[in-house]
Amino acid sequence: MSRIVRLAVAAACAAAVALIIGMVAGGAATPRIIPGLPDEGALTRWMLPVSKLALDGAAALTVGLLLFSAMLLPSDKGMLGKAAQGYVRAASWAALAWAAAAASALMFGLSETLGVPVDQLLGGSELTSYASQVPQGIALTLVVLFAASIAMFARGTMSVGATGALLLFALATTLPPPLTGHSATSPNHGLAITSVAFHVVCLAPWVGGLVVLCVHAFRKEPHLAVAAARFSRMALWCFIGVGLSGVASAAARLTSIGDLFTSAYGGLVLAKIAAFAVLGFLGWRHRVRTLPRLEAGEPYAFVSLAMGEVMVMTATLGLAVALSRTAPPPVQVPLDRAYELLGYPMPPPVSLGNLATLWYFDLFFAVVCALLAGLYAAGMVRLRRRGDAWPWGRAISWYLGVAILVLATQSGLARYAPVLFSVHMVQHMLQSMLIPILLVLGAPMTLALRALKPSPRRGDRGPREWLQAFLHNGYVRFWSHPAVATVNFVASPFLLYFTPLFSAAMRDHLGHLAMQVHFLLSGFLFFWLIIGVDPAPRRLPHIQRLLLLLVTTPFHAFFGVATMTMGSPIAADWFDGLGRTWGGSALADQRLGGGIAWAFTEIPTLIVLIALAIQWWRADERAARRAERRADAIAAKTGGTGDPELDAYNEYLARLHKRDAQLD
Repeated sequence: MSRIVRLAVAAACAAAVALIIGMVAGGAATPRIIPGLPDEGALTRWMLPVSKLALDGAAALTVGLLLFSAMLLPSDKGMLGKAAQGYVRAASWAALAWAAAAASALMFGLSETLGVPVDQLLGGSELTSYASQVPQGIALTLVVLFAASIAMFARGTMSVGATGALLLFALATTLPPPLTGHSATSPNHGLAITSVAFHVVCLAPWVGGLVVLCVHAFRKEPHLAVAAARFSRMALWCFIGVGLSGVASAAARLTSIGDLFTSAYGGLVLAKIAAFAVLGFLGWRHRVRTLPRLEAGEPYAFVSLAMGEVMVMTATLGLAVALSRTAPPPVQVPLDRAYELLGYPMPPPVSLGNLATLWYFDLFFAVVCALLAGLYAAGMVRLRRRGDAWPWGRAISWYLGVAILVLATQSGLARYAPVLFSVHMVQHMLQSMLIPILLVLGAPMTLALRALKPSPRRGDRGPREWLQAFLHNGYVRFWSHPAVATVNFVASPFLLYFTPLFSAAMRDHLGHLAMQVHFLLSGFLFFWLIIGVDPAPRRLPHIQRLLLLLVTTPFHAFFGVATMTMGSPIAADWFDGLGRTWGGSALADQRLGGGIAWAFTEIPTLIVLIALAIQWWRADERAARRAERRADAIAAKTGGTGDPELDAYNEYLARLHKRDAQLD
């Protein structure tokens, strides 16, 4: 038996043992069966978590293989090396196993939902209904389809860019099942959904990448030291993400610290915390001990510790599946319609004091803001250590934009935005107009390109090369086209608010997040064309930028007026369902929101006009200086002034003077 096979068997055994222990300790293995009620049977009770464990393992392995091929192994001018191509083909088989595990989980999930043993399912009609109507069934069906697509496309992938796209697709495919579990039914469902999404996205590349790294070491393939060093840097970020998201996920389901010690769910959480601490220690040992020895040509020092880390990781996967099968402690939810829809009670009447004090923690945007602030600061520090300067005006603009993003997503604005259309419109205007302007003026991509070091290996892709490839990607070129970016920026409010999309987005936390992200991205793309400092696929002349700005301004005013004059409330089912008893009617609040949208456009337009005028003036100055330098160079060569028109005029005057002299 080869070492790779022994590693696979040991990892599977560690995961299975942890799953069994977790199922028994959490009570999921021996549930209380009430006579007369449907019972799915012991087979489904055990095979459903086993299928989910296989699903998670195959997903992590697929992500790890694609990650190792695209990011960790060196490439050659955008093409995969021989070893990387082999890992991509292996990812195709792993994706097929992923799809098969999802199909198995789909069958046993239907058995559990109906309370019928799997061998007594009547036919395909129940399965079709479950796969197309029940959220858990829809999620697993999407995994089957997407994983099969990954398996198909991976067979012919040869380039690094295509492998990176498959990696992103695979990460997205890991999300549907966990987002329809306990997270969707948690009282604080917003925090629960976001935390579990971060948890899965950080855990899959960490686990899968380490497994493939061990396989790469066993096969004695080249570039092991390079891949291990790159994985170590990525694993640190994954470790932080898994830790923060795990804490947030537990906080969303547990009502107190005491629940950790008094409930089966809390006991499994403590077991995961212990495993997480062990993984952190092993990762630290890698960074300080085994990586230097690996670079010195001692690969087995790294492999021995990495195998132990793989065992702990796979055991943690088993605990995670057992935790998902264990009911969290019961929570006393108030009988409040607003609490069911929002995840928190109806706030008191809106006021400036409440907007300033009743903050709302949004994990997604908290992480986004922290990354935006931290990475920008890291780039400036690297430039200054190198002796290069970075304009303070750009830094001030960037951090002012991040600060306003924090206010828009974490303050009382975020708490009242789902309740009042007027407050939502303030949040919308900040996210789509003011914040993107400030972020664009911060020139983040220019800073990144200057701060990131080129890859030491010619033809390979490091972070700087990936950023350059992204900026020249066909999708970026399409979405940043002036016509596309302008239509997207102008038409989005009309399509969102004057159709059922707004009500649907407010009812689903992920839809609400997607709506806010769209506000930011559409505004960023549009103002990138107008006042962008960063390199772009297309650079418009300043006069065209000014005309584009002036053309779009009336549309926002028209949107505000149209909102004010509507005779019926937008998303009436949503706002009426909250049961708000204070403040004006929904229609009156909507008119206030339309007035805010109409009046707010003046401030961003003024900022853009000032920035555009300054950029235009500086561009003319640079053009004049270039013309002067060119003229001086020509003058030095020809003895003239360097200006062809002026030299021709002087020559003409000289001929006239010569003719006059001859006539005299």
